[in-house]
Amino acid sequence: MAEDIVTTTGIARHGATRLPSVDVDSFNIEIKDDEGFLGDRASKGAFRKILETLRKPLKKSGDDPLGKKAAENIGKSELDEALVGDDVAAAALVHGAIEEFARELAYVIGRFLKTKAWADTERIVVGGGFRQSRVGEIAIARTDIILKAEGHKIGLVPIRSHPDEAGLIGCLHLAPSWIFEAYDSILAVDIGGTNIRCGVVETRWKKAPDLSKAEVWKSELWRHADDEPTREGAVKRLVKMLKDLILAADTEGLKLAPFIGIACPGVINEDGSIEKGAQNLPGNWESSKFNLPASLVEAIPQIGDHDTAILMHNDGVAQGLSEVPFMQDVERWGVLTIGTGLGNARFTNRKKDNGKDKKDANKDDKAGNGKKDKKSKD
Repeated sequence: MAEDIVTTTGIARHGATRLPSVDVDSFNIEIKDDEGFLGDRASKGAFRKILETLRKPLKKSGDDPLGKKAAENIGKSELDEALVGDDVAAAALVHGAIEEFARELAYVIGRFLKTKAWADTERIVVGGGFRQSRVGEIAIARTDIILKAEGHKIGLVPIRSHPDEAGLIGCLHLAPSWIFEAYDSILAVDIGGTNIRCGVVETRWKKAPDLSKAEVWKSELWRHADDEPTREGAVKRLVKMLKDLILAADTEGLKLAPFIGIACPGVINEDGSIEKGAQNLPGNWESSKFNLPASLVEAIPQIGDHDTAILMHNDGVAQGLSEVPFMQDVERWGVLTIGTGLGNARFTNRKKDNGKDKKDANKDDKAGNGKKDKKSKD
């Protein structure tokens, strides 16, 4: 395999394994057992299925405290209310579903940790829509307890940013470092099987060079699943959303970088094509004749006075990257995004020591020469 070295000042390739702050050890891996893909056992749908199974005997006797709605039609807020409400039977039912789901999630994580790519993981961040609820938070906390009881030396924590914004904020960590010195914001896109979200992300780099204070200044959401557009129609709508945001940023006086970060489902090839995993997007995004970054550059060749640069990566990777500033006390960490499926990515931090990789600096120190210049070989 060719040596994978990308500098922090240039533009990396799409789906890069080496980014300015981290090495991406793996993403979007699929693990199977006798029952199928493990991700299917730890998704939003899996939780609803568990809840529905627990309700079956109660429905037969007419004692279901959650009423007649199918589990998939009960909103997150309704489940949260049942969890803390006065109806103890409803609370017990939701707690029971949380317990079973947590055990499934712990099993899935255990299998991930047995893979070479996830070996020695110290912390896992959980994102995705499931995290944005009290039910999800309790499930994550319960899974953490189960893993520790099983002897895993690992921490499981909910993602800090709102799941709707984490992917946009994470796109900052795809950008080269020079952007933060010259500009105060970037354009970011988070593409999902149901929605496409675009936003202007303020770096706030002067307040926090580690990007820990970055925020989404403005965003637009399009629920494309309702409109069922063609692939070309989706790209056209995406271009319009981006142009509207460019205009809004200019009107506000923001210094918008000539850079667009894109989070997209699937395995992203270095040329910007999608190898697999984009089956839920409108039209065939895996076609060899389709390249989203190229289509966007053609539609938006310049931002301000400079040529547009675009980097696209897997959506799970991008969501995980939003946590980079808060993962500096560990070396190896991962992200799981619980949504329609189970997105996953594992990272190793590239901590800096006077502009050098920490691991390289340590080698130099051991050699007794801190000035020695060696290229990283990993």
